[in-house]
Amino acid sequence: MLQFSRFQIGSIIALVVMGAYFTLPNFFADEATPPGFADTRVTLGLDLQGGSYLLLEVDTDKVVVDRVQNQQSEIRTALRSGSGGRIAFGRIQVDGMSLSVPITNAGDMETAMERLRDLSRPLGGLAGLGGAGRDWRVTQDGQVATLTLTEEAQAFFADNAVTDSIEVIRRRIDSMGTTEPAIQRQGKNRIVVQVPGDSDSQGLQNIITQTGQLSFHMVDDTADPNAPPPPRRLRLPMTEFAQFLIVEERPEVTGNMVVDASASPNSDGAGYQVNFAFDTTGARRFRDTTTQNIGRRFAIVLDDQIISAPTIQSPITGGSGRITGSFTPAEATELAVLIRAGALPAELTTIEQRTVGADLGADSVRAGTIALILGFVAVVIYIVVTYGRFGIYADMALMANVLLIAGALSVLGATLTLPGIAGIVLTIGMAVDANVLIFERIREEVNSGKTAVAAVEAGYRHAWSAIADANVTTLIAAAIMFMLGTGPVRGFAITLGIGVITSVFTAFVVTRVFAGGYVLSSRPKTLSI
Repeated sequence: MLQFSRFQIGSIIALVVMGAYFTLPNFFADEATPPGFADTRVTLGLDLQGGSYLLLEVDTDKVVVDRVQNQQSEIRTALRSGSGGRIAFGRIQVDGMSLSVPITNAGDMETAMERLRDLSRPLGGLAGLGGAGRDWRVTQDGQVATLTLTEEAQAFFADNAVTDSIEVIRRRIDSMGTTEPAIQRQGKNRIVVQVPGDSDSQGLQNIITQTGQLSFHMVDDTADPNAPPPPRRLRLPMTEFAQFLIVEERPEVTGNMVVDASASPNSDGAGYQVNFAFDTTGARRFRDTTTQNIGRRFAIVLDDQIISAPTIQSPITGGSGRITGSFTPAEATELAVLIRAGALPAELTTIEQRTVGADLGADSVRAGTIALILGFVAVVIYIVVTYGRFGIYADMALMANVLLIAGALSVLGATLTLPGIAGIVLTIGMAVDANVLIFERIREEVNSGKTAVAAVEAGYRHAWSAIADANVTTLIAAAIMFMLGTGPVRGFAITLGIGVITSVFTAFVVTRVFAGGYVLSSRPKTLSI
């Protein structure tokens, strides 16, 4: 158990050297990575290097109201078509979360109720709401059918709006190339966004809060843009020119059919353009629309503003297109990010916006570094004083442990926060704790009269179960924190989890290489420990 082959020793040395190799770039500026070294670095979190902080509120009330308003078209479609033919009905009345539908003929009432009940769909399992539910409750009062959005459905749609907003925000920020944003829910309808290293909180707010609803509409050039729009038409402004256009209300293609978007220099002249590609459905609709409307203008609409209205010169069958205009590189990139990430399901309002300065980060880094150094030095001194030669072996393993933790965090590109530094300090103590268990067990074996070789071998063998139990439970706790936690809590869990693995390796393997090599080569009659 104490003997290691040359290959095993070489593998251990190579692993520690790799840790040092990946750790070294952290000590140089971004542009000064030493030649021959990979650009692997630990990213400092918001609390260490500063960045942008936003507190956003999701307009969940409007989401629910829109759901009620949009249900009117579903009702009309259900009553106008079906196996029993068209059912005559009067004007649909909206009253809060309810829709009242007067049915003209009493003989059609039963069929109408069946069709309207079919519009009520199950919501599925609702976490925190006690199980499944349905979105609409359908009742009858004489010849009037009433559809009411259930309380379960209101809570369900509001919750989904917040969850979907978080996902869209994450995609938008990730597309900007920033590192490790912390995006988490606060309360029922608020979202906290923290982006380390980003000092332009206003620019971050602009790209996050813009709804990003993209659609493609045919332009109606026969209508007067200075007059109220005709039925089923919209009067929308053009962002590039001080004018309005009349477009068809129904979009030919929508933004959720776009699968990719990117910015590039304008192929026809100055400025930049945005290239986009459709999915199968979008490509087919885009092809059919451009084939049937050659010579007409096609408006590209973003958040109820026309950003471009080119004339269709020929059918576009490739499933892709481009948006041209007087875009700067930043504007084209921002538009591409919005299109690629998708539209927000609800409007976001900025409740709080601030930039966290770097001074706080510098103080935090300094305090964390001092704590790490003092803790490390104190442990090194204590273990040597207590265990002598074996304490030196433990300290060498401890240094290897720090290199392995730093190297692993650098390879992962992990974000280091103050809780993460606390996790590293904790794992240093845990690494020593494992050595203490081993060395105390060796003392017991020596005191029982065993030889040096037998005592060391028995000490490592008998201490393993206690070390494994303690560290497995800690690793489970770290895994739970990582899965359920957010932001700094996950940072702490990552450093703790990596530290547990490396501390067990260095305490049980690295120190055993030194201790085993010493007792096997020297064969001391007495073991001082």
